Amino acid sequence: MLRKPRRSPLTRRSSSGEKIPLVPLRSNEIMQQESSPLCAIDITPDLRKKFAFLLGGRGQNGSPIIVFPEFSAFGEIQEREFHNVLTYLTNVPSLSAAGVGFILVIDRRQDRWAAVKGTLLRIAGSFPGNLQLVLVLRPTTLFQRTLSDILFKFNKDEFKMKVPVIMLSSVTELHSYIDQTQLTTELGGAQEYFHEQWISHRTDMESFALMVKRTAQILQSFGTELAETELPNDIQATANLLRSHTDKKDKMKEDLQVALGQGSRLLESINKPVVRDPEHNMNQDELENLATVQRLLSQLDETERACDEFWGTHQAKLEQCLQLRHFEHNFREMRCLLDQVADRLTVFSEVGINPAHADHIFRDLNSHEERVLEVLDEAQALAREGDELIQSSHYAEDSIQPKCSELRAVSKELSSTLRARKDHLLRAMELHHNLERAAKWCGDGLYLLASQPVDKCQSHEGAESALQEMERYLDTAGQNKLTDPSAIYSDYKTVLNQDFRNQVEKVFQKQVSVQEMFEKRMVSLKKLAAKQTRPVQPVAPRPEAFIKSPLSSPAKRVLEKSCSEGDSVNGVSCRTVEDQLQSNRSTSLSEEDENLAILRKHVMNELLETERGYVEELHCVLQGYASEMDNPAMASLMPAPLQNKKDVLFGNMPEIYTFHKRTFLGELEEYQGCPELVGRCFLKRMTDLQIYEKYCQNKPRSESLWRQCSDCTFFQECQKKLEHKLGLDSYLLKPVQRITKYQLLLKELLKYSKGCEGSEALQEALTSILGILKAVNDSMHLIAITGYDGHLGDLGRLLMQGSFSVWTEHKKGHAKVKDMARFKPMQRHLFLHEKALLFCKRREENGEGYEKAPSYSFKQSLSMSAVGITENAKGDNKKFEVWCNSREEVYIVQAPTNEVKTTWVNEIRKVLTTQLEAYRDLPACLPEASQQRSSDGLFQFPPTAGEPVSLGSFRREERSMKVKKGEPSNPDANSSPKTKGWTKGSLSLDANEENDGYSSTEEPLTSDPEDEGGKKLCAGKYTVVSDYEKCSAQDLSVKSGETVQLIKEGEDGQWFVKNLKTKQEGWVAAANLYTLIGESTSCQSLTSSEGSGSGNLSTSSSCCETNTSSSDIKP
Repeated sequence: MLRKPRRSPLTRRSSSGEKIPLVPLRSNEIMQQESSPLCAIDITPDLRKKFAFLLGGRGQNGSPIIVFPEFSAFGEIQEREFHNVLTYLTNVPSLSAAGVGFILVIDRRQDRWAAVKGTLLRIAGSFPGNLQLVLVLRPTTLFQRTLSDILFKFNKDEFKMKVPVIMLSSVTELHSYIDQTQLTTELGGAQEYFHEQWISHRTDMESFALMVKRTAQILQSFGTELAETELPNDIQATANLLRSHTDKKDKMKEDLQVALGQGSRLLESINKPVVRDPEHNMNQDELENLATVQRLLSQLDETERACDEFWGTHQAKLEQCLQLRHFEHNFREMRCLLDQVADRLTVFSEVGINPAHADHIFRDLNSHEERVLEVLDEAQALAREGDELIQSSHYAEDSIQPKCSELRAVSKELSSTLRARKDHLLRAMELHHNLERAAKWCGDGLYLLASQPVDKCQSHEGAESALQEMERYLDTAGQNKLTDPSAIYSDYKTVLNQDFRNQVEKVFQKQVSVQEMFEKRMVSLKKLAAKQTRPVQPVAPRPEAFIKSPLSSPAKRVLEKSCSEGDSVNGVSCRTVEDQLQSNRSTSLSEEDENLAILRKHVMNELLETERGYVEELHCVLQGYASEMDNPAMASLMPAPLQNKKDVLFGNMPEIYTFHKRTFLGELEEYQGCPELVGRCFLKRMTDLQIYEKYCQNKPRSESLWRQCSDCTFFQECQKKLEHKLGLDSYLLKPVQRITKYQLLLKELLKYSKGCEGSEALQEALTSILGILKAVNDSMHLIAITGYDGHLGDLGRLLMQGSFSVWTEHKKGHAKVKDMARFKPMQRHLFLHEKALLFCKRREENGEGYEKAPSYSFKQSLSMSAVGITENAKGDNKKFEVWCNSREEVYIVQAPTNEVKTTWVNEIRKVLTTQLEAYRDLPACLPEASQQRSSDGLFQFPPTAGEPVSLGSFRREERSMKVKKGEPSNPDANSSPKTKGWTKGSLSLDANEENDGYSSTEEPLTSDPEDEGGKKLCAGKYTVVSDYEKCSAQDLSVKSGETVQLIKEGEDGQWFVKNLKTKQEGWVAAANLYTLIGESTSCQSLTSSEGSGSGNLSTSSSCCETNTSSSDIKP
């Protein structure tokens, strides 16, 4: 029942040029009135009264038919209800049908004339539409019919209707005006009319039409919003906009699907009679309803297609916009990366100060080259991505194309710069190595001059040999010496700066000096080689003439022999020849000393020059970086992680600078004239040089902070102010490089100072510097230990550290655990301290530079006073055992090499031996009261002055001696029972107060060379020098002064002893016998071990524990 013909969806253009879909519907598609028409749902109660309804049929000229059926309460209907129903009914048909006029059928056959009159009057007064004909079925009763005829004629003018009103007596007469097929069965027609179904259809159609209208309005509004949306300038906003528009589109698509579903269900409801009965004929209203729903559905489809088409265009533009924003963002980041790597390349314009420095720069350049190539690959990939966007007809082609060209141009320029930097640095390295080769050639020449034996050069053969040696050396000049300086300045013009020129000049000067020294030496040697000694008549020498000297040469012996006879040589007196030889020897010796002095001077000059440069570099760093961190004007340039972190970044560099500036440099300069004595300066300041250990321990934290903030503006500005070509990280490495440089310089000085006055001090200084380097290296590992519950400083000095494979065995453990332990070694990093042995697990290395350092998780700690060692473990000569608690816990340690194993075993044995010697020396240091109780198994190391003396309880493990059967010892030997006899065995010494003693294993260790002359216990009589109280019923008590006899040695390391005074017998631990018998002698006393294999010592059982308070010790 649409009033308008079907139209295609209209569109209009927005300001941006996009087409916006317009809704192809109007508000009056279902209702005729333009202003808010009534809806069935609004007057449903009135419609259900059924005092009037649309029949659905049509008159002969297509007029809609409204039927007023018999309704007894018609007079009670309110005017509003009557008006609303008639208004709604007249608005349902199409405009064309309503324009023809309505046919009203008023059925009052069962009513009276008064009802007919009232109905006509109300219709005449308030019918809202056009009327074509009014047909009235008058009452059928005779009286009412007659009355109606009469009164209708007289009251006809009261109705004021412009259309004829026809009074009908029966439905038959009605059929003459309206076709029977257009009437319901109540009026004698064939149509079936269901009023409730009609109301339901009307309600659903109006609801569907309203939904279609709202959906179309939302689509139109959404299209307008899309068309008027400005594209964002950043990635996040564009992505959010695309996501928001997509969500809205999906919501509208859902609404469209709901509307389409509702329309489809309504269409099925209208078609239901036809589906049920294919021969069913719809009336005109039903046909129009069907056409209206179909038209609405079709328009929805067209609107959806138009919206999808518009959305596709808009979505593509948004996605292209997002691609563009990503491309622009990547372009900006890529430009920053290209600028960064380009700026970093400027650092590599430095040519280095020596070959090592140049090699270091070149390695850094190679590392940076990998990063540059990665960035260049990324730049090319981004340019190709831009080309793909252009090929895909991107709307911003004019913006993308210049960026792609710029990327390619910058990449090409960066690649060229990289190649130029590499070529530049390679040329510098080539010159550096040439200079180094020439300098080394000069050094070798000086060393050759200094190392030629003076005595051998006095003979003809010796001089010839020395000349040939020098000539062979000079033959190598062509491939080592520098050629014409002008040629070098021309060939290496691009890399020669002022410092480089100075180096070249120094090398040339050194070559000239060496050449002159060689020429002088060769002249002297040629003179010696040219002298021919005539044969001397052999004469029997006098006995006193043979005065042998280990330094005398054959020539001198000939002279001595000849002169002893009073002869002359070649007409020259013997005294004259001898003086000439002595003069030649003195000349050669003076030349050798002069050469060595020159070499020492060169090394000393290098030491002083590099020391001054080092101090200046530290000053620049502290002034140009550290001080600037406190400058308020620079505070805005510092990132948050760098705030208040000066001590972390620079460590104790100010302390190092102060020491070198105010103290060390000046003291070194005092030794400029005597380089061989500079070792004394190092020894004097060795304690001060230990400040480098603190700096190196802080270096990982400093490196981590630098990596976090290295790209910040603050460092860049500071570097520009200082005009440094290297970054701060290179200068933060200077102290580490400096402390390692000292040992190289000391080695050079020591090499050229053999036999000089200060050579011993140089050797001691070199050893001390190497010790500092080892301590620094060890401390770097110590600070990486995690999980240790205690203070590592309490464990004493760190002696060694290294990685090993470790197996564990426990005597009291489960058999399966022991079996598994044999086949599954643990990888452990061991730290040997003076008082403890730590087992740690090495963790993986992460990070770069100083951050790439291992960490160690603490696993186990063994007190060095409670452990023993076995040098040779079964199965592998690289294994040794560390054990405790009488081998209840055994740790089998496998070293990577035999050398490492030997070093560790020797170091552990030194620790145990040191503790044992301290124990043995203890009785002589304690007061008398303490010595009297030493036999009880108690001891305390000598206290320091002013400290109270106190002894705590401890446990001494009993020791047993396995005496080697050999030659009988001399009963009259007056050897003292010193503890030097501990030649072999596994020693264990506990230095704490609660578990003191030593232990050993039955598998002997290889004895130290200094222990080969040790003593051992033998059966015999001895005098007791200290008291001993028995620990158990089987033990024996003795007192000082009594005589005891050692009868036999037991298997458990004890001796069966008889007290000759008390006649008592009992067992005494071999370890206690050393204290008991002291320096006493016997017919059988401690004898020296014969051979390296004698004197095996082992322990198997433990002694009792005895507590002593401080009151037992008298000061």
